[in-house]
Parts: sequence; C-alpha cells; structure tokens
Amino acid sequence: MNGKSNLIPSTANRLIQRFAFSGWTVIVMAIALIIATPIIFVFSSIFAESSTIWQHLAATVLQDYIVNSLLLMLIVGTGVCLIGVGTAWLVTMCRFWGSKWLEWALLLPLAAPAYLLAYAYTKMLDYFGPVQAGLRNLFGWTSFQDYWFPEIRSLWGAAVMLLLVLYPYVYLLARVAFLGQSVCTIEASRSLGCNPWQSFFTVALPLARPAIIAGLALALMETLNDLGTVEYFGVNTFTTGIYRTWLGMGERTAAAQLAAFLMVFVLILIVLERRSRSAAQYYSSGSLERLTPFKLNFGQSILAFVVCLLPVSLGFLIPAIYLLQLTLNNLAPFSDDFWDLARHSFVLASITAIVAMIISLFMAYGRRLEPNWLMRTGVRIAAMGYAIPGSVIAVGVLIPVAGLDNIIDTWMRATFDISTGLLLSGTIASLIFAYLVRFLAVAFGPVESSLNKIAPSLDDASRSLGYGSTSTLWKIHTPLMSGGLLTSSMLVFVDVMKELPATLVIRPFNFDTLAIRVYQYASDERLAEAAAPALAIVVVGIIPVILLSWRITHSR
Repeated sequence: MNGKSNLIPSTANRLIQRFAFSGWTVIVMAIALIIATPIIFVFSSIFAESSTIWQHLAATVLQDYIVNSLLLMLIVGTGVCLIGVGTAWLVTMCRFWGSKWLEWALLLPLAAPAYLLAYAYTKMLDYFGPVQAGLRNLFGWTSFQDYWFPEIRSLWGAAVMLLLVLYPYVYLLARVAFLGQSVCTIEASRSLGCNPWQSFFTVALPLARPAIIAGLALALMETLNDLGTVEYFGVNTFTTGIYRTWLGMGERTAAAQLAAFLMVFVLILIVLERRSRSAAQYYSSGSLERLTPFKLNFGQSILAFVVCLLPVSLGFLIPAIYLLQLTLNNLAPFSDDFWDLARHSFVLASITAIVAMIISLFMAYGRRLEPNWLMRTGVRIAAMGYAIPGSVIAVGVLIPVAGLDNIIDTWMRATFDISTGLLLSGTIASLIFAYLVRFLAVAFGPVESSLNKIAPSLDDASRSLGYGSTSTLWKIHTPLMSGGLLTSSMLVFVDVMKELPATLVIRPFNFDTLAIRVYQYASDERLAEAAAPALAIVVVGIIPVILLSWRITHSR
C-alpha cells in the first residue's frame, strides 16, 4: 500500500516538472507568439471569403505571378550556385595572383541591394546611356535600327541583377564548408591522382552540399522578397501583386490571400532545404589543419582571376563607381532633405538592431538554461521570420494592428465618447515590429553561436559565487559575447537600411528613408538624384561585410 502511495506522488511530480516551466520559457514563448502573430493572420486569410478582386486576380494576373516567380527562382538559383560554389572553391583551395583580396571582395555585392543595381545598369545600358552611346560613336551607328542590344528591362535582366547580389549567400556558406573540410579527405583524393577540379566534384562538393543548399534557399527567399527590381523592370511577381493590391486597390483581404499564396512557395523551399539535410549524413573526420592549396599555372591563374573578378566587378565595382560619379556630378541631394532621410534610416536601423540583439540574447540564454522541447519550439518559431518576404510580413502586421486600433477606438467612443483614430497603424512602432519579425533570425544566429562557445562550467562557477541566472548573463556572459553581439546588431542594422517592401507599405506618413527615396527617384527616372542616398546605403553595408569576411578568414 505504501509502495502504491509513494508511486502516485512521484508520477505526479514528474508530470509537474515536465509541464512547469521557468520564467525564461515563458519569456521565449511570449516572444515567439508575438513574432508569429503577423504570419498567423496571413495564413488565416486563406479561409476568408473571396472577393471579386481576388477572382479578378486569379483570372488575369495570378498565372503571370506564378510563372514569373518560378522562372526567377530557376534562373537565380542556377546562377548563384554556379558563381557562389565555383568562386568559393577557387579562392579557398587554389592559390593565384589576387586570391587573398578576392576572398573578401567576393562578399562586397552583399552590401548592395538588387534594386540599386537595377537602377544603375538601366541608366548605363539604355539608349542614351554611356554604353550604347560609346558603341554608336565607335562603329558609326546612327539609330537603334542599325544594331541589336539586349533589353535589360525584362525578366532576364531582373534575374541577372538578383543573382549578382545574391550569389554571396552561396559563396559564404560554401567557403565556410570548404574551410571546415578535413585535410585527410582532400589529401587522399590528391594521392589518388585527382586534379583540383576532380577533387572538387568527387570529394569537396558532396561534403559541402548541405551548406550549399542552405545558401541557395536563402537566395531564393530573397528573390521572392524583392520588390524594387522586379517592379522597375515591369516583371509581375507575387511581391508586386501584393503591393499593388494593397495600396493600389485598397483590398486587404485579396492582398493577404496573395501573401498566403506566396508563403506556400516559401514553405516549400524550407521543407526542401530541411529534407535535403536530413536525407543523408555528411561527415568529415581527420585533421582540420590548413590545407596546402592547389598551385595553378600561369594560364589557369589568369582564368581563375577573371572568373572571380567578374562577379565582383558586375555586382559591386561598376555600379558603385557609376553611382559615385553621378553623386559627384550632382551634389544637390546633399541638402537638409538628404540628412533627414539618413537620420530616419539611422534611427530605424539602430533601434531595431538594439532591440533584436536584446531579444536574441534572452532567447539564446533561455534556451541554454531550459533546453526543453517547448523552448526549442519557441526559438524556432521566433526565428522563422527571415524566411518570410517583407511584403508578406507587412500585410500580416497591418491587419492585426488595424484591428487593434479599431477595437480601441470603438471602446473609447462607447466609454468616453472620444475617437482615438489610428494609434498604431502607420507608426514607427509598427514598422520596427515588422523589422523584428523579418530580421530576428539574423540577430539570433551570431548571438547563439557566441553563447555556445562559453563553457557551461562558467555558469556553475557563477552560481557557486551566489549569482543568479540574470546576474550571470549580464556580468559573465555578456562581456564574453561582445563580438557576437556586435556582429548581430550590425547585420540587422544593414538589413534594415536596405529593406524596401515592408518599409514601403508600413512607413508613417511623410516619413521616408534612404531606401524609399531611392525607390521614388528611380521610379521617376531621376537616377542622378537617387545616386547619393543609394551610395550611402552601399557604404553602410560594406562595414559588416568586411568584418564578416575577416572573421571567416580567421575561423580555421
């Protein structure tokens, strides 16, 4: 009898311990619920009653949205894999003149949004631009009927602009994978008589496949997120459709249903990426000493240098030089208006970076303290926003915020006969919240990585000195994580500076940023005025790119 009575309390205690979570779990789950709210509202729109606008979209342009989005993903995906993987292998495993500085230079296009390249190349390659004008002067042509020139404002043009700035995602992860591969594995292929490319295809590429797929998934998600490039080139995609339906037609439900349709594409990418990693296991055992690079002959070195220099030149150097020339020739943008735009962008990016860093710190530390299934689920939910396009997040933020505004206004009218109007819709708070939903995963990665490098013994030592979990975080862990925290905030800062779709939809009235002004000027064919704010965005983006490249180079 006593044995049975003791068994019941012990079973109850185990159940209580399983479902009784600490304050850290509650905090992380609350963050996850708040971050997931916009996505939940977008999904719920699928079950809303279809309007005539949605039926009109389905009958007219929905097929174009699907076909163009799929073609963009196909072209961009193929291009970023070829450029990213090929250049990563060359600068990591081979040595040729210029390979050292090309290691970090190949990341520079990451600092330039695709829409900036679209504006710059359109100006350079149009009929009155310097390229065609130079060709006419050189060959004596008098009109466009005398020669053929490719039309940049097309789906192919948009795809090229996107792949030129998105290949660093694949390059970055592929290079990290190549750096982490074992000396023994590569040397074994060499001892069997494999040349550099044979070692690449038979050994290095299969081992780096999970990292390459992850980089490809990021590039394709950014392709679906793009608005400035595809709209400027007149390519109908889901993002342009969401923007036009919401702001042009004023149809929230139809825009939300388009956003939900787009999320299906994103979820398919996520599932494929995860299945590609779980379908097989990739191990690399042995020494992780620095590899002896393949030595290329003179002809091979020239070819490798050209191959690596080409994407850097097309994706960064040429458009940056052209924007700098336009800025120097037209200094009018450096007025009070320019500095107001810069201040708006800086304030938004700074606040979002700081808040995202703090939230990520709480999430990572909570997961360290309570590594239970609920904590892991909450962290995964909170970090999934980066996979969702900014236009989708914008729609998901505005719908619940507008509903909350209406509830508050109705209650104030009924209780105090006072109309509050829109308290949250179209405010900086709503915009920062959208940024957090979009970029919290960017902040979480470096923070979690830095925290995982701290030995658990330090936690035990801190407790033995009488410090609680919160004191340990602020007095012990935070100083040791300063590098990761800085990297986290800088990456979010740059991403917010470049973000266009969410800013365009949610921004407060008469509150423009550098990205918005560049978009407006370029839409009006006023690239000379757009050059200065565009160049400012690029300059800001260079700093974390260089820092990131330096850390990768010294990681091994």
